Amino acid sequence: MKWKTYRLGNILQFNPAERLAKGTFAKKVPMDLLQPRTRAISGFEMVSYTGGNKFRNGDTLMARITPCLENGKTAYVSILDEDEVGFGSTEYIVFRNIEGVTDSKYIYYFVTNPWFRNIAIKSMVGSSGRQRVQLAVLENLVVNLPPLAEQKRIADILGALDDKIELNRRINDNLEEQAKALFKSWFVDNQDNDWKKIRLEEILEIGKTSII
Repeated sequence: MKWKTYRLGNILQFNPAERLAKGTFAKKVPMDLLQPRTRAISGFEMVSYTGGNKFRNGDTLMARITPCLENGKTAYVSILDEDEVGFGSTEYIVFRNIEGVTDSKYIYYFVTNPWFRNIAIKSMVGSSGRQRVQLAVLENLVVNLPPLAEQKRIADILGALDDKIELNRRINDNLEEQAKALFKSWFVDNQDNDWKKIRLEEILEIGKTSII
């Protein structure tokens, strides 16, 4: 099947309506927990809902304000339980797929595409330092879309690569924590009386230069 041309607002939901009563304790994802160009959300706060854009698992969050958008703050929501509603900054745009038309993970990769992000950035208006994306520009954008099965295939390939990146990041974080623990054990906590205290200049040449 061939790719077809659509108006973006006809194949995606923008900031879909969700019910979350004021005062309800829910998971909040503030802007600082979106890491640039990283699919996963690094954490959340459990707080009383007072306002903000709401979302569910499978939604994509994209910062709509400068410089967060330019920095690549975009994420795929997967931290919630089934039927749970979370919320975050009013400076998010929430993208949601339409069942039978678009795949949620494909939408994430579409939104993180530099071509799409550049269009969003160029649409920004407002005072210096507080410019925001014009939602209408994105809704009326004309795009080419592959069939649903092709969307899923593309998302699966890109998702597998992201899974490997995330695994490597966790391994690196673990190694860094181990290194910090060893350093602290050897050079901060060690009280072994067998260790000998000497002047540093006795074992290192400090500030000495040679002329050839």
